[in-house]
Amino acid sequence: MKGIFIAYDQAYNMDIADAMEKLGCRGFTMWQDIAGRGTQTGEPHLGNHAWPTMNNAILTFVDDDKVDEILKTVREFDEQTPDLGLRAFVWNVEKSY
Repeated sequence: MKGIFIAYDQAYNMDIADAMEKLGCRGFTMWQDIAGRGTQTGEPHLGNHAWPTMNNAILTFVDDDKVDEILKTVREFDEQTPDLGLRAFVWNVEKSY
């Protein structure tokens, strides 16, 4: 099992959540209106006068065989609009209840 954390510009709104459902990822936790700044490119998303946009994030836990398809979908969103900012990170899940 893997945990996937996806941070993205709020402009994607429900697009990411809808994509997760289409990929069979029924369970997730979503945070809205979070601040952040990427490590590579893009502008900060801080919700202030200088940087007014904000981010959202989703955390989902999936079987290992779903990871590549999810990352492919996330990458496709990012390649369509690279200036918005979108990143996904995958963790191993050792135990769950």
